[in-house]
Order: sequence, then structure tokens, then C-alpha cells
Amino acid sequence: MMTRPWRSTFGLVTLVACLFALGTLIIGVVAYKVTHEALEIQLDHRVAIETRALIDEGDDGPTGVAAAIRRREAAQSTASLDYLLVDPAGRRVAGSLDATAPTLPGYLELLHYRRDGEHRIAQALTTRLPDSSRLVVAADREVIDEMDATLLKLFAGAFGVMLLLGIGGAWLVGAVTRARLSRIDRTALAIIDGDLARRMPLTGAGDEFDRVSATLNRMLDRIGGLMDNLRQVSGDVAHDLRTPLTRLHNRLDEALSARDVDEKRQAIEAAAAQSRELLDIFAALLRIAEVEALSPRTHFQDVALDQLVEELVDTYRPDMEASGHLLVTAIAPAIWTTGDRRLLQQLVTNLLDNALRHTPPGTTVRVELERDDAIARLTVADDGHGVAPEDAPRLFQRFARAERSRSSEGHGLGLALVAAVATAHRGTVSLLAPPGFVVVVELPVGKT
Repeated sequence: MMTRPWRSTFGLVTLVACLFALGTLIIGVVAYKVTHEALEIQLDHRVAIETRALIDEGDDGPTGVAAAIRRREAAQSTASLDYLLVDPAGRRVAGSLDATAPTLPGYLELLHYRRDGEHRIAQALTTRLPDSSRLVVAADREVIDEMDATLLKLFAGAFGVMLLLGIGGAWLVGAVTRARLSRIDRTALAIIDGDLARRMPLTGAGDEFDRVSATLNRMLDRIGGLMDNLRQVSGDVAHDLRTPLTRLHNRLDEALSARDVDEKRQAIEAAAAQSRELLDIFAALLRIAEVEALSPRTHFQDVALDQLVEELVDTYRPDMEASGHLLVTAIAPAIWTTGDRRLLQQLVTNLLDNALRHTPPGTTVRVELERDDAIARLTVADDGHGVAPEDAPRLFQRFARAERSRSSEGHGLGLALVAAVATAHRGTVSLLAPPGFVVVVELPVGKT
């Protein structure tokens, strides 16, 4: 497909340079016109002043004007000015201007005359005296022509320099842009070919290319994280679902081989329970995938986080007390965040469920909510047996469970959903070091 020149960097910069050159040309034409008119007005003014001076000196009539003309020509005190005085019949009375006197009074922009055998052009003012004699004062236009020529040369030079600089700048910008884009293109091709560890080059200049490259690198990091999650999920599903599927298969085999109706019914009920467990696992996996896809952000709104945590704590308090747990709270008021209320409820619920299920009776569960500048910090901690240091780094992964929790209910998806919800809300989740089990969720503060 043919590339349109103005769509390339070089073409765009060249177009801008041509526009600047055109602007210079227009300014030059306007300046030339204004300067030219100003010089003509100045010349007209000079001629008018000289005409008035001759008439004032020769106040006794044409004879006095003729005498004044002779004095000026003899003194050569009016360079570039020429005079002509003719009687009513058009005969020369005084003055050396070699031209035909205009018949009509007033200004004449182009008066042709001769000087030293050369044809020249003057700007003249013709004045009719009381006796119908005509006085012509003319100023040679050579000074205007010279100024016009000088201005044209200056503007032509400026136009040429502007055009050359524009084209040179276009070439330079195009070369630099092509070089930067070429490096990005080569990196992109390498990533397409399978080198997923490659990242867009950065020069450290902080320019537009670096910002685009940094954005692309963040996108690639996000894609890499999603692919790692996909590989992890694939492996975890294959590994962690094998046991419930095997139990389901065994229960169905028992149901098929059972001859007693009660035994068959018990086997089928056990198989149904196993299938519900599998459906719960897949529902949790789908929920985590939905949250990690960041689709809930389209429904974000301001949420009173302090009220939400208070409501859930009040909901769990009876179960905590019934199981022998002590629930302690310290919730600061008026803390808001921007997010999905239902997902935030799920986050807090999972943390409270985790504390209720995986700690022994007599455990103290502490729920704290505080604000630190632009961060809302939620802490759910217990003084139970905690987790082994080697288990801590992977507890927010799918199907990850501490060794001590293997015998309790659950599938290792609760904390994975907590991490996904926190990430979807542009927050973070972390597990503090023992003693106990302390989960800290930090979310950006919204409305206050």
C-alpha cells in the first residue's frame, strides 16, 4: 500500500516547515507593502513641504517662485528634487526638470523624465498658481526602488533560509524518530517471535518515546503476569482437582456396583456433594479470573469503607463468639474508597472466614481500619499458630494452603481472591511476618 507522504514523520515536519516558510513569505509581502507605502507617503510629504516653501518664498507670484527655484538649483541644496515652472501656455519659465508638465494639479506617482541622458521616474506634485502657471516639484523614486530591492533580497534570503532549516530539521527529526521507532519495532518483533523477556528500550531522557516505551513495558509486564497466572492455574487445576475428581469417580463406581438401594443412594449423595464442591471451585476460579480481567472497574463508585467493614464485623461477631474467638476492632470513621462494593465485601468476608476457619478456639482476631494520607489500610490479624516462613510467599496464589491448614475446609482460593480484588482496586495486599497471621490490604482513598 502506498504511504502518503504527509503521514510520515518526515512528511509532517516538512509540511510544517513549508507552512512556516509560507508564513514568512506572507509576512514579507505585507512588510514590503507597508514599507513601500510608507516610503511613498514620506516622499509625497517631502514634495508637498518643498512646494509650500517655494510658494511662500515667491509670495510676489510666479517671478518670485522662479527666483526661489534658481536659488535652490544653484545651491544644489535639494538633492533628488527637481523643479519645473511653466506659464499658462506651457512654456518653461524656470527649473531643470526635463519632463512635460502635467496639465492637472495634484500628485502624480509616476512622472517620466530624463536626467543626464537617462530615462528616470519621479514622484511629483503639480500646483496651479493664481495666474494659471503650473509649478511641478518632483522627487526621484530611486530611493524607493533601492529600498524595494533591498527588502526583496532580505525576504528572499529569509524565505530560503527558513525553507532550508525546515527541510534540514525535517530530515533530522525524521532520522531520530525512525531510529527510535526502529528499536521499538525490533523489540516488538523479538517479542512476537517468542522472546517474552524483552522490553522496550529506554534512553532515560523522559521524552515521549520513553513514556510510550514505559507504558508498553508495563503492559508487557501485565501480560507476562497474566500468562504466569494462566500457567499456574493450568498446573494447579490439573494437580488440585485430581483428588476431588478421583473421589467423585470412585463414588460413582460405588453407586454402579452397589446392589443395596441404601448403599447406592449414599454413594450417589456423596458423588453429588463432590460435584457441588467441584462447582464451587470452578465458580471461585471464574470469579478470580473475572476480577483479574479488571472488568469490575466499569462499575466503580464511592464506597464508605468504614461502614462496610463495621457491617461485616457485626455479621461475623456471633459466629466468632460461638466458636470461642475474641473479635477486637479499631475502625476509624469517614474512610472512603472508589470501587465495587460487592467485591470489597468479598475481600473482607474472605479474610474473616480465613481467621474463623483456620485458627483454634481462644484466638483473638483483630480488625483495624485506618487512613494514612491517601491510603486506606485494612488489617486483619490473629494470634493463632500463623504460617511457616516457607509457606508465606505463595499463600496469595490459587490453591495455595499452609501445611497446617491441609486438614481444614477450603480449597486455597480465598486469599487469591483477596489479592485479585485488591489489585483490581489499584491496591496491594501483604502478609506480615509472624507472630500470628496478619494480612494488610492497602487501597487508595476516594471521596472524603
